[in-house]
Amino acid sequence: MITTKSARVMIHVFLLLFGIVWIYPFVWMVFSSLKTNKEFLTSGTKLIPEDFQWQNYSEAWITANFSGYFWNTVIFTVSTVIIVIVLSSLTGYALGRIDFPGKKTIMICVVAIMFIPKGYTIIPLFKLVNAMGLDNSILGIIVAESSGAHVLFILMFASFFANLPKSIEEAAEIDGAGVLTIFTKVMLPLSMPIVATTAIMQFIWTWSSFLVPLVLTISKPELRTLAVGMENFVQTYAVDFSGMAAGATISLLPVMIIFIIMQRYFIEGVAGAVKS
Repeated sequence: MITTKSARVMIHVFLLLFGIVWIYPFVWMVFSSLKTNKEFLTSGTKLIPEDFQWQNYSEAWITANFSGYFWNTVIFTVSTVIIVIVLSSLTGYALGRIDFPGKKTIMICVVAIMFIPKGYTIIPLFKLVNAMGLDNSILGIIVAESSGAHVLFILMFASFFANLPKSIEEAAEIDGAGVLTIFTKVMLPLSMPIVATTAIMQFIWTWSSFLVPLVLTISKPELRTLAVGMENFVQTYAVDFSGMAAGATISLLPVMIIFIIMQRYFIEGVAGAVKS
């Protein structure tokens, strides 16, 4: 008969083995970034390189212009995250707290937008950015990336705000606060777990975004982001695989650091949204 303690040990061992299998591709990529191109192709699943090629990182950072792409990505990602949080929280507040005609219809339309593939909207999105005179600019990429429906975040905010007691708003109204003041001073601070979850998820998605930055920087390569800049390692007759692994490691490290730092807020936000 298996005791409770034995069952826990078995579960932990299974999860540990599963975690090792899960993380192995990333670990392999990091070690592969320190190999020569020949060793990369011939070493198979072997991790430790024969001779550590640290210059792969300097070549990716300087020669492949990943230094410029990195700061482009930082500006692009941070700006998009801020815009998405503002738009999603405002929309979620309106749908969750305010009763108005056609509310259910709007909710249905918002959810339906979720099922439209992003590839189908890239042409009208490009034409719209071009018509606004924002083509070939970092601002155009930011506007294009942050202009989506962001249905998941809207629904998370709407669900959270809808379940807050009315007495909170009533107390603020008695003190003379208007709708905007109630939202910014009362409601938004209460929704910080949802804000953190939105920030983390949107950061990850935007940091690794490929299609929108690719389309909007075709004629201006210096505005590329890290995801698009990976193409620099693909040449006409050869591919720098070890350099690509170094570039991929540089691209992924900020995402992992942000998630590790903010994972507690992410879990709280998801738990709060589910409970709501």
